[in-house]
Formats: sequence, structure tokens, C-alpha cells
Amino acid sequence: MLPTIDLAGLAIPTHGLFVGLGVLVASLVFVVEARRRGQTDDRIWYIVLGALVGGAIFMRLGPWFQHLDLRENASLPEQWLYGNRSILGGLFGAWIGVHVAKRLVGYTSRTGDLFAPAVALGMAVGRIGCFLTELPGTPTGTSFGIRLDAEDAARLGAPAGVPLHPSFAYEIAFQAAAFAIIWFWLRHRLASPGETLTFYLLGYGVFRFLVEFTRGNEIAWHGLTRPQLFLLATMPLVLARIAVQARKGVYRLEPVEAR
Repeated sequence: MLPTIDLAGLAIPTHGLFVGLGVLVASLVFVVEARRRGQTDDRIWYIVLGALVGGAIFMRLGPWFQHLDLRENASLPEQWLYGNRSILGGLFGAWIGVHVAKRLVGYTSRTGDLFAPAVALGMAVGRIGCFLTELPGTPTGTSFGIRLDAEDAARLGAPAGVPLHPSFAYEIAFQAAAFAIIWFWLRHRLASPGETLTFYLLGYGVFRFLVEFTRGNEIAWHGLTRPQLFLLATMPLVLARIAVQARKGVYRLEPVEAR
């Protein structure tokens, strides 16, 4: 584990450093794709701001409602300052933030095609920070499992010397592959505006549900973690959207000349 990185004599928190790099990378990809698609309206930056604000709020406050008895949950200030962070909550909040910002500034163009590759690559970079600092996963019998020393095991509440699933490495690989598929293939062939993000969210939702079995998160109900329960509630909405759009014939894959 590597909680801090020494840069020019400064101890920089590893997790925060890679999250920041992930946001920077995502922003660069967003700009490149916006220019390629000719979406250069200055109002687009209010949309990006809405995504960042919504994502930050829900990432921090999304995990607050963990118990039906509200007295067992942390107070909102405690959750904001010390509580767990939720990537799924952040994605949901970013989606809300985008729609609120669009309504406020009157921006009507679809932006899902801009966010999809940016989010995928940004997540691939950001998750490196999780890989280097957080509990790797559940015990595994494979030879490539991560073994924690006594100090890291005590800090993370995991067994020392036992091979653990490198669950964040699995996600880094998924996000990198998703970016490659979107960037080099899907964005040039899926003509219907905005739908690239829909397919990315579907793919990530399925992957995240499965990888949760190796993640080591707290079991909340019938062997499922809270992220899995969240996905069970939200992924049918994504599937319903895809079904409706498919009936409209918007998913015909045809060669589309890059702009």
C-alpha cells in the first residue's frame, strides 16, 4: 500500500493525487471530443461544471442512507467530512448535475457522447489511487492475489499474508478497455446522439455488479452489497431506455465519418 507519494519533498495523498489526475485526463478527453463533434458552444462549460458539482455532492453524500433507522446513520456534516465515497453515487450525481445545468442555461444538444470516453479514461486513472491505498478485495486462491503486510492489514481490517483479489486492477482494466472500444470504434459508428454514454453505463453497471463479489464491501442484504442493491434498482431503467431506443431503430451501427 502507498498512502502518500513524495513529490519534491511533499507528501501528497496518493488517492487524492490520482483522483485529480483522473479529472484532468477526463477534461482533456472531453475537450478533444467536443471539438471533434463541433460542440464548441461556451455553455458547454456550465454543463461540465454541473457534472462536477453534482458528482462531488452525491459521491460524498450518496452513501449516507445506509440504515432504515436514520438515527444509525452519520449526520450529514459527518458524512461529508469523514464518510465513505461512492463512485456510483458520483456518476448518478453527475448525471443529475448535467440535466440541471442544461435546464438552467438552455442547452439542448446531447452530451453523452462527450462524457462517455472522458469518464471511462478518467475512471481508469482515478482507480489507480484506490488500487494503491484501499482494501484490495476478498481472499482468492489465485497466484496473483495481493498479500498485505501486518501494518497494512491492520489498517485496512484484512488478513495479513493472504492472497486478495486485486479488484481495483480488474476495474482499471475494464475502464481502459471501455475507453478503447468507445474511442476507436463506437464513437465513429453509433450515429444517434448521446447514446454512447448509455451503453457505457450499461457495461459498467454489469461489470460493477459482478466485481462486487471480489471487492470486500459490507454485505447489506441477502449476500449483496449496497452498490449491488443500487444497481439492481437503477440498471432496469438503463435497459428500458435501450429497449425503447432500439424499437425506434436508433442503434443501427453504420460507418460514420468522423467530424
